[in-house]
Amino acid sequence: MSNAAFVQEALNIVGTPEVLVNVISRRVRQLGQGARPLVEVHPRWTLMEVALREIADHKLTFELIDPKVAQAESDEAAAAAAAA
Repeated sequence: MSNAAFVQEALNIVGTPEVLVNVISRRVRQLGQGARPLVEVHPRWTLMEVALREIADHKLTFELIDPKVAQAESDEAAAAAAAA
């Protein structure tokens, strides 16, 4: 399968290019810091290709967070820290 096919498959899984870029970016950072790949890696692959194939092979998952919920949790944590 070509890189373009992996990109398309990953995009179908993730949904939007913006989210795909963020997921790949975070995973590349993890791989660069020593995280083990979730797929068999070929010597010539870049970390980006590894991350992309992990997504396309359904080995790497992600969860979208509702911004309203995230903000509420952040506000609660800040209030608790201020009260302590």
